[in-house]
Amino acid sequence: MFFKSMLGKVSGLVVVAMLSSSVSMAYMESEELGEVPPREVVVSVNDVFVPGGLKSTDRAFVLLSGLFPNGCYNWDRAEVTVDQHGKLVSITPYAQVNQGMCIQVLVPFTREVVLGSLSAGSYRVRVSAGDGTFQEKTLNIEGVN
Repeated sequence: MFFKSMLGKVSGLVVVAMLSSSVSMAYMESEELGEVPPREVVVSVNDVFVPGGLKSTDRAFVLLSGLFPNGCYNWDRAEVTVDQHGKLVSITPYAQVNQGMCIQVLVPFTREVVLGSLSAGSYRVRVSAGDGTFQEKTLNIEGVN
């Protein structure tokens, strides 16, 4: 009985030591090879929702939605440029792509992009994609009486 009890404890320790060893070896290998940082990419969107009824005193915004091609993509940010004189709002959406193994499913996303305060008028909202194309919608900002 004593022998079986000791054998169980020893084999348990061997398994723990083996797991610990393989984890630390994998960590050392990743350190030696150097971790690959995520890369930034421009992503395309499927839809741009432009709300109606916004006033010049409101915080203007749009909603962007789309599908990331796999689980390695994570929303990062949207760069917004507003040309008040030309009545053009340009938006470029970005994602971070982690390098390595990824789940191969489409991952939906929806994000609010704040445009800030806009003077009254009709604006073209242009959302760029990574391939040189863009979507364009119209955003009407009403003046305040």
